[in-house]
Amino acid sequence: MKKENKSVVLWLLLGCVLVFVMVVVGGITRLTNSGLSMTDWHLITDTFPPLTDAKWQAAFDQYKQFPEYQKINSLNGFTLSDYKFIYFWEWFHRLIGRVIGLVFMVPFVYFLVQKKIDNPTRKKCYILLGMGALQGFFGWFMVKSGLIDNPDVSHFRLSLHLTFAFVTFAYTLWVALDLIYPTRNEVLVPMKRLARITLVFLLLQIIYGGFVAGLNAGLIHNHWPLMSDGQFIHETVFIEQKTLFLNLVEGKSGVQFVHRTVAYIVVGLILLLFFKSKAYTLSKEQQTGLNALVALVFLQFTLGVFTLLYSVPLWLGLTHQIVAFLLLTAMTYTLHRFSK
Repeated sequence: MKKENKSVVLWLLLGCVLVFVMVVVGGITRLTNSGLSMTDWHLITDTFPPLTDAKWQAAFDQYKQFPEYQKINSLNGFTLSDYKFIYFWEWFHRLIGRVIGLVFMVPFVYFLVQKKIDNPTRKKCYILLGMGALQGFFGWFMVKSGLIDNPDVSHFRLSLHLTFAFVTFAYTLWVALDLIYPTRNEVLVPMKRLARITLVFLLLQIIYGGFVAGLNAGLIHNHWPLMSDGQFIHETVFIEQKTLFLNLVEGKSGVQFVHRTVAYIVVGLILLLFFKSKAYTLSKEQQTGLNALVALVFLQFTLGVFTLLYSVPLWLGLTHQIVAFLLLTAMTYTLHRFSK
């Protein structure tokens, strides 16, 4: 890494850390059913939570006008104290988004003025700026779907918001890695191709992880390796919705089945990547990336099994999401090392 790029790299890596924190807090927000607690979206006035009892009561009264309270929480003795708990997580999630915006924009302008960013990196940073703005829109788009008739957000929009956060993180890391490793080495084309295929299936698994979360599909078929006693594929996989396609994208059983199946594919591809690499002389970084991938994919698979068996307790569901993030980190690093 060139000395003049050190500050830019640290800035990009800080952005990666903040996106990671935001995804973790987003996971807590989802698992505690806190995402619909703030029923409007104001960039300035939402910066701080209500500071007086009267403002808290006003916010709570506004929340009572929407489906989540009317159809679910009003039946469960939901109090102002309960509301403050769910409000905190959604507010904190949005606050981190604002912090990320400031952490990106202020140093970026400084680096531009000081001419510390070369032209290729500057173009990539403009892409990152657009991705950050789009992610904010996806967050609003997701929340809006749960404020009309259905007291749950659309699982499609939830998965879009979650997956795009992962993609934004991966691209930020990639830009940082370009600066950390400025020297291009000979590309191992077969390894690069296989790593790309593996990344595609990993992203598909993340997408379906969002579907499972949005549909609460982890609360059914809590068996493994079979979906129920004596059934590898539960019959409801094919009959919940009108067509096979709808069963696999909207049916709880179908979505869980796809998530289970793609998990096996991801493990298989990473093992294939690892054993295929034995035919080549690898650099230290390439071998480190592969070792991390193998370790993390087995950890993630194990966490997925136990998350299912125990019907998604908060700590297991959150840990499963965190390790998914680490697995994508290792995948991005490994692909970068085999590409450049």
